[in-house]
Amino acid sequence: MRRGFASVVAFLLLAPLLPVRALAGAQVYEPLAASVRSTLSAAISDRGPVALHFARPEDAHRWLFEMSNRLAKKLPDRTLRLQLLKSIHYEATRAGLDPQLVLGVIEVESGFRKYAVSRAGARGYMQVMPFWVKTIGRPTDNLFHLRTNLRFGCVILRHYLDIEKGDYFRALGRYNGSLGKAAYPNRVMTMWKGRWHYDGPTA
Repeated sequence: MRRGFASVVAFLLLAPLLPVRALAGAQVYEPLAASVRSTLSAAISDRGPVALHFARPEDAHRWLFEMSNRLAKKLPDRTLRLQLLKSIHYEATRAGLDPQLVLGVIEVESGFRKYAVSRAGARGYMQVMPFWVKTIGRPTDNLFHLRTNLRFGCVILRHYLDIEKGDYFRALGRYNGSLGKAAYPNRVMTMWKGRWHYDGPTA
């Protein structure tokens, strides 16, 4: 009994450090009211330059330094790593999301693989389903493009959070196409509060 309990405790402590098996699913198409489609389309179309919005420059440098170190094993190319992190921070805060949450979503969805494709056809870092391009985007939108993928992913997750009135468990289930099942939202929240937890200011 004691040995079994110790094993469970050890697993819980190490879980945030273990390699992640991608749990990519597929957002489910749901008809959108014209006003909602218009709002989401406007959010997708607004393409401002990437900028980190921190109260102090040193806060931005600290966040980038810490996140870059955590991501180094998955993305050895420092230039690519910093470009990705800056874009994640920009798109997440723009959509009113915690950048650490988005990092958790990307790790679980794609394992930070830019060209990941799920069995259902979801694409890129945030595993966005192609139907969203037709629904709220433009025919030329490329879901393997860094900014485009993050923009769609963050806007869609924000949309689901609004539908679920801030309930992360249900919003994440919708995002993954597994609403009502615990595995995906639990995994993302474990990454969010574990591997990607950050004590300093994120804005």
